Amino acid sequence: MNNKKLVDLIKTLAIEEGFSETSIANVRLMKCSKSLPRMPLMYRPGLTIIAQGQKIGYLGDREIHYNSGHYLVQSLPLPFECETFASQDGPLLGVSIDLDPAVLMELVTGFQDDGDVTHSTYSSMSAVPMSDDMESALILLIQALYDPKTAKLMGQGRVREVIFAALQSPEATALKTLVMNQGRFSRISYAISGMHQQLDQEVRVEQLADDANMSVSSFHHHFKEITGSSPVQYLKRLRLLKSQMLLNQRLKNVSQIALEVGYKSVHQFSRDYKRYFGVSPTQEKRHEGAVV
Repeated sequence: MNNKKLVDLIKTLAIEEGFSETSIANVRLMKCSKSLPRMPLMYRPGLTIIAQGQKIGYLGDREIHYNSGHYLVQSLPLPFECETFASQDGPLLGVSIDLDPAVLMELVTGFQDDGDVTHSTYSSMSAVPMSDDMESALILLIQALYDPKTAKLMGQGRVREVIFAALQSPEATALKTLVMNQGRFSRISYAISGMHQQLDQEVRVEQLADDANMSVSSFHHHFKEITGSSPVQYLKRLRLLKSQMLLNQRLKNVSQIALEVGYKSVHQFSRDYKRYFGVSPTQEKRHEGAVV
């Protein structure tokens, strides 16, 4: 596959480092002109397409390589670590597409006759080679960004074409399972959604397991199998990544942010933050959008 055309299209539009919003909802462009060391981050559920460059994701004991001509399909918001390989002469370029639940539901409904996915193997995060159909759909999507009228009238239709192409990959089983509300994967997803909504509150694993209609031991096992971490580890990483985002917004002080993400002790928050990110909250200098 020769994706030079896709690279050229993105290169012209992606001027700023990091993620750049576009005129089409849920579509962002990516650019990184230097290699970045392994660092913690979290992507929204969606598709992360790499047109040029290389990234390695680390989720639990898994290494996920998504290079030029590949895309990352992510069905859950998972804290993981990522390493980026790029340079000024060969920047990493790509496209990030957030998954709209309503669009996903409509498209997945058309795949229900493909067989029972409940017992299929699936992963919450997978790297997939781009098919010719996927590349063609992406080129049409990026071309729409060059004309405001096309972006306004045709943009969402072209996003749907990209998602449709992605859903034809075997690695999209997790997305279909979530939408069809089947199996343990969907119940773990429901628990994760609850965590995101209750960051400032005490979260009990026993209650999460009960809400998922699972024993505590079964909940622990399947949660780690799907996310690569235990429920307690996931919650801590989620709180710290949320706090980093709030710190980068520069709207609240450290004490306010610690309380907002569920820490009762500012000192404990600072210790955990420094252990996870390598700097204290007061030393945090990174700006949102600088990391891809």
